Amino acid sequence: MAPSKMFYLGCLVLVLAIAVEAASTPPGIAKNPSRASSSSAASSAAEGSSSSGGSPQNSHHSSSSHNSSSTPSNYYPTPSTPSPKPSTPTKPSPSTPNTPTTPSTPSSPPTSNVDSRKRAKCRNKNYGQCYNQVHVCPANCPTSCQVDCVTCKPVCNCDYPGAVCQDPRFIGGDGITFYFHGKKDQQFCLVSDPNLHINAHFIGKRNENMGRDFTWVQSIGILFDNHRLFLGARKTSTWDDANDRLSLAFDGEPIFLEETLGSQWSSTSMPQVTITRASETNDIVVEIQGKLKITAKVVPITDEESRVHNYGITNEDRFAHLDLGFKFYSLTGKVDGVLGKTYRDDYVSRVNMRASMPVMGGEREFASSSIFATDCLASRFVGSQEETSLETMDLASMNCASGMNGRGVVCKR
Repeated sequence: MAPSKMFYLGCLVLVLAIAVEAASTPPGIAKNPSRASSSSAASSAAEGSSSSGGSPQNSHHSSSSHNSSSTPSNYYPTPSTPSPKPSTPTKPSPSTPNTPTTPSTPSSPPTSNVDSRKRAKCRNKNYGQCYNQVHVCPANCPTSCQVDCVTCKPVCNCDYPGAVCQDPRFIGGDGITFYFHGKKDQQFCLVSDPNLHINAHFIGKRNENMGRDFTWVQSIGILFDNHRLFLGARKTSTWDDANDRLSLAFDGEPIFLEETLGSQWSSTSMPQVTITRASETNDIVVEIQGKLKITAKVVPITDEESRVHNYGITNEDRFAHLDLGFKFYSLTGKVDGVLGKTYRDDYVSRVNMRASMPVMGGEREFASSSIFATDCLASRFVGSQEETSLETMDLASMNCASGMNGRGVVCKR
């Protein structure tokens, strides 16, 4: 067969094949080339078996169909609608806290710190084992004590027999504790003997609820032979223990003591009177040769005392007063007075010991017209030497103090 005939025959076969394929292709494949991958492959094979002079247009179509079938469709997931951003909460305004109530100041307990307590010594050279030994005051009287040279122990001033301390309370020579109220701005006879007389001037405040005065001993006047000795506490508004509030006089002349521990004043007359500072200020020891020894300390009414006992004390007047301790060397059997009569051998106490506050009456009996007057009904003073009762020599010391709750003077041994 001639070559030209073979060429035309091949072209005819190709056209018929294309026509048959087009007629047999479903509509869906025409629209979706990826489903016609097998037909395209067959068509490509047919083309490959033909001569290289085949249509390049068909070759391009086959390549395009192959690329389209091998490339996957891109997937874009539908994003979920994000939740709306929560609104920023408004910062609440902090409520102003209630101001706490200021707690009341608790009562101050007695000072127990050893460093803050005062020291005391035995000053009697006759007691060699105890003489000049330093002792710390007990916790219940951190600023006012003395050393008992016999026992060589510190003892509170207001625990000695013969004390007149605080809101005057007494302990008599018979050892019984009692109170003597007295009245403010008046004088009362504490001790009256033929050659020794002691009056006390009372200061105080009226207590309407109790029907009597709160009282304290502001000063004492001592008479012996033809001499007069005065010990007193000066009025003060604001208390400062560094300021000396003692007032002293002998036979009408003021006594000035250097404000140093141990400084001393002595009289030139007989019996000799000596006054010695037990501390730099407000604390002294007085001795009248052969008659008596007195410890005297000026103390104020503190804010705490006023609050606890309802004294009503203000800085207008701190009611500075004396805490006193007496030790008598010689008294007669005739001795009288609020304190003095308790030393008599025949004395029988009239106070009601069953009472919580044994009170000695007799304000009228012991009232004196002035600090150096000897006109009380109980007076025994004549200002002359009389024979001393040997039975009452070197009597027990007595402390007389202003007692608790404005109960007057109390003394004890």
